[in-house]
Amino acid sequence: MKFSGAYTSLKREELMQKVQMHMSERRFLHVLGVEETAVALAAKYGVSEEKASIAALTHDYAKERPDEEFELIIQRDGYDPELLAYGNAIWHGLVGASMVERELGIEDEEILQAIRLHTTGAAEMSLLDKIIYVADYIEPGRDFPGVKEARELALLDLDEAVAYETKHTLMHLIEKEQKIYPKTIETYNYWVSKKRGKDHR
Repeated sequence: MKFSGAYTSLKREELMQKVQMHMSERRFLHVLGVEETAVALAAKYGVSEEKASIAALTHDYAKERPDEEFELIIQRDGYDPELLAYGNAIWHGLVGASMVERELGIEDEEILQAIRLHTTGAAEMSLLDKIIYVADYIEPGRDFPGVKEARELALLDLDEAVAYETKHTLMHLIEKEQKIYPKTIETYNYWVSKKRGKDHR
């Protein structure tokens, strides 16, 4: 895909190189899988394929940065101090978006928001938010019970795919007795429990 220059001054190959410098080979292969999936979903659901490509390529840009770097930014840049109680799984999206903006010069708010929300989701999600959230979960390298069903849902109904992913992520976190970020609960309450009564809204 050729970038138009509307959302980044970098060519796709340049952006890929900058992203690749900050991660392991395994992580970079995941990123390419998410991009492939996100672009296909964008084409299906009528979203800018270029935006989907950029958001997918940069969604894990900060994933392998040291915790100390995140802690420093959270304290320095006025994030909610509560955030310090969570780890990289939350930080790399929420705080990582500001690294993408600062270091890669990507300022499009819709792209940055999709990066911020790609692990937690939210009650209010744009189509691009949903695409990156779902693509991260179902990219070709993923292999876990239920991923086939998640892939099928993504092609039928994006909202159902968001609900499926949210429910299974939450179940996984509870099983592992991990601390659950409030935004993940918000996503569950909106997309999973509320949608059961969506015909009455």
